[in-house]
Amino acid sequence: MVKKIELNKRQETILQIVKDNGPITGEHIAEKLNLTRATLRPDLAILTMAGYLDARPRVGYFYTGKSSAQLLTESLKNIFVKDYQSMPVVVNENISVYDAIVTVFLEDGTLFVVDENLLLVGVLSRKDLLRASIGKQELSSLPVNIIMTRMPNITMCKKDDLLIDVAKKLIEKQIDSIPVVKETTTNGYEVIGRITKTNITKAFVALADEDL
Repeated sequence: MVKKIELNKRQETILQIVKDNGPITGEHIAEKLNLTRATLRPDLAILTMAGYLDARPRVGYFYTGKSSAQLLTESLKNIFVKDYQSMPVVVNENISVYDAIVTVFLEDGTLFVVDENLLLVGVLSRKDLLRASIGKQELSSLPVNIIMTRMPNITMCKKDDLLIDVAKKLIEKQIDSIPVVKETTTNGYEVIGRITKTNITKAFVALADEDL
């Protein structure tokens, strides 16, 4: 994928020539603009890499017929969880709610709860911890496994999932973070990463501003 670009006037003119006359060779495009083929080479390369044009040997350039929205959609379908996942914040199921609250403030994010085999058994959001803190229970003696969201009600993803699909899950479930998991031989799930709203934002900013 290449970065999203704003076309300059000459590139827009080239695009229109190819739309009207394609397939057309680079030499013929140059003739229509009274320019040399070498002068147009960078513009043609940009238009081709950006997906607006395609080229075939001995045939020439032709317009792909794809809008900017279509090109953006194609780009999104090539971004995977593994490209943007970050380190997970993992806690043991036996720690207290008080310790979990301290961890959330230090790490700033959803906590993923694991058992003695380091397999995912629950998720603790800031909302879960807030609800627990409002009650009259002693937080330092209340284990997190009492208030956490348990399997199989945990929304998960894998490293080869499309990032756009995970973004849809975040919106649908109205949650801040999803664990990235790897299935184990014991039919459990090992937490290997996380995808947060911040990760999603970074991906979209990179798509707009950087070469991907």
